Amino acid sequence: MSEFDLLVDQAWPAPHRVAAVDWVYRHAGGVTKRANSVLALGDRTDLGKAIDEAEAFYADLGRPCVFSIGAGATPGLDAELDSRGYRLVDPTLVMARPSVSVEGAAGPAFASEPSPEWLDTWWRVDGGRHPEGQDISAKAWAARILTGVPAVYASLGAAAVGRGVLQGEWLGVYCMAVVPEARRRGLGASVLRGLLGWGAEAGASRAYLVVTEANQGARALYERAGFTVAARYHYRVR
Repeated sequence: MSEFDLLVDQAWPAPHRVAAVDWVYRHAGGVTKRANSVLALGDRTDLGKAIDEAEAFYADLGRPCVFSIGAGATPGLDAELDSRGYRLVDPTLVMARPSVSVEGAAGPAFASEPSPEWLDTWWRVDGGRHPEGQDISAKAWAARILTGVPAVYASLGAAAVGRGVLQGEWLGVYCMAVVPEARRRGLGASVLRGLLGWGAEAGASRAYLVVTEANQGARALYERAGFTVAARYHYRVR
């Protein structure tokens, strides 16, 4: 099993979780596939029945059934989902860096909670992809996910933000966002350096982040910062 399957799940926790043997049904009002998918780890001798039960769970919620398929996914699951017509979407890279020590890490301000300004900045960049909720807004669901575990929130005013999660020796870097009118000024790199510096002071020795394979601009930034591909995952959507 890839440790990244668990690290990502822990750093981006779905507010609603239901255990189903070794699988976990995750629900967060449709905000991010990461928090609205089945984390399917471990062997299952009843694979067909397990998939049927997952489909029924999400059908009851009125949500599509989505599976996260990483290195630790249940053997045979991806092929079975493909045979059922599930689409493969959002191939994603886990990129890691063997050290968090950096020079010139000063720059962003840090807080232990996402301020309204921080949340607005991130939501301007990332929020348009998520369906609005009914009783709870999509932005409120996002705030629940973000604050589900202790984290640090870095910001350069309302122009650029990022989030860091300390996970033992690992620093997880999330929510990297620069508003469109402030791009190509090195602000994203400054936020990233700041988070790495914070992680080093907090005791982390390694860092990781996730980025969709198609996001060439972000991948280039992370590669310049010393991150390389360590794992991959994708989603299967019914």
